[in-house]
Amino acid sequence: MESKSTFWQKIGLQDWFLPNGKAAAVAAINNKSLTPDDVYMYIIEKFKESIGQLSFADRVVFYHEFIISFNEEDYQEFINNRSGLFGIIVHESVKKFYELLRDHQEVGKKVEPSSSKWVFRLVSHPDYAKGDKGFIGKLLPGSNKKEENLRVTFIPRHTGVAQTLDISNDILKGFTYYSEGYYELPYANDLHYDEKEVVKAGQQVLARLDTIMPDKQFVGRKVEFLMKDDDIVVSGNEDTRDDQAVFKIPSDWVNTPHLRIRMNKADGKLYLTSFGELTMINEQEVTRSDINSPQWVELPFNSKILLNGIIGINIFKPEA
Repeated sequence: MESKSTFWQKIGLQDWFLPNGKAAAVAAINNKSLTPDDVYMYIIEKFKESIGQLSFADRVVFYHEFIISFNEEDYQEFINNRSGLFGIIVHESVKKFYELLRDHQEVGKKVEPSSSKWVFRLVSHPDYAKGDKGFIGKLLPGSNKKEENLRVTFIPRHTGVAQTLDISNDILKGFTYYSEGYYELPYANDLHYDEKEVVKAGQQVLARLDTIMPDKQFVGRKVEFLMKDDDIVVSGNEDTRDDQAVFKIPSDWVNTPHLRIRMNKADGKLYLTSFGELTMINEQEVTRSDINSPQWVELPFNSKILLNGIIGINIFKPEA
């Protein structure tokens, strides 16, 4: 039976990154555990490098999305035995980013973001050995434009010296993404870290909802909502709450409240109850509930919800 090609063989770099005859060096490095400071310093190093590689004239340019990849065993060590530590590392990294950007601003450089947010994806790959670290940087996270090749930095375990190359986006299909390793933080234009805002934005995204409304003032505009709480409310124009657990759709066609959606972590499924006049899930009508006595029905991902025959809501798994 033909053996399965590794990640590095597929991109023609097996001999460069993982050459034969280096067993002793590999074993020595493999015994070293990856520390939180290793991860933090690596992120800061790559941020500084992005400024050096992307900036021009007096304009400071930097990556907004950071994909940091590890060996599966190293990754699971953080997830299982150091739960929550990745989030803390990300927050401290963003604090340092702002400090570095303020330093550039104080000497007359123009610091303008290319995106409204920071995105961190801490991932694992089956072809990485213990101690390996990799980095992929993106300038515009969330863009729908077709991206060109990515600049990738990898530290080969036999040398410990960083190597950089261009690869196709298709290579990313080999990586494993975990919801625990995804963090999205708003960019602060004043370059000062807001503890409350960042912690709020760094919560795990459970689902993504979007809707296109027929109301004249919103024609052609899609409203997106990221579900970060286990229990959310979908409501209409009359709702006065300003809460991250309330998806307020600014339309008179939505009842206030209209839906509750909750995540059952025991089975990993979403459930919905409806208080509105008419709710359909995938063309099946949902029985209207009393707000004090909700009746729950399963809400599969990639479903289409229709409110009062007018407002459509699509619900998806969060992007990996």
